[in-house]
Amino acid sequence: MAKVYVKPVQVKICGITNPQDALWAANLGADYIGLNFSPESPRKVSVDMAQKIAAQTPPFVKCVGVFVNPSQEEIEKVLKKVSLSALQFHGDEKREDLENIKSRFRVQIWKALRVQDEESLKAIENFSGVVDMILLDACVDGQAGGTGKTFDWGLAQKAKGMGIPILLAGGLNPENVKDAVQIAEPDGVDAASGVEKDGHPRRKDVDKMKLFISRAKT
Repeated sequence: MAKVYVKPVQVKICGITNPQDALWAANLGADYIGLNFSPESPRKVSVDMAQKIAAQTPPFVKCVGVFVNPSQEEIEKVLKKVSLSALQFHGDEKREDLENIKSRFRVQIWKALRVQDEESLKAIENFSGVVDMILLDACVDGQAGGTGKTFDWGLAQKAKGMGIPILLAGGLNPENVKDAVQIAEPDGVDAASGVEKDGHPRRKDVDKMKLFISRAKT
């Protein structure tokens, strides 16, 4: 019987705020790092720091810019200095907004959706043909992302049949990522708070990242 090749789950370590953590994530096997430009986030980075991080990140790891309802001028300001492979949106962006951004800046577009129930998944259809990745996160009032809360991973599994690659987020950590991958069967997983030093949202824990990445990929 021929062996079946199973594509490894991709891993994104989000909320990187310094070059050292980016290098650790890269060396431990991360596929993406997330640079957060949302003014409300405790993991926000300046454009200058993001430029420094991206410049020192190995080319085999892709940098993703995280935004919440940005203007096109804000995006342009970042892209002039920071080499990003994708833009990830956590706000109220509509299909036409993302179509305009994609046509103007020629980068991958990822859209985050907050999941409450199966009805929440219907929004994925609105972005078919426009976005390159859907990130599914927990729904917590007043928070656009980075909640540290999980949701029903069975819903993420149902989203796989909707034609857009799925990145699973929301409360993932080294202890639960293996179960999450087995249940949801996502194309990738995303962690921020789950791989941080305790009480330090701007610093990653190397041991946690190592465990998270190895368990996600195996």
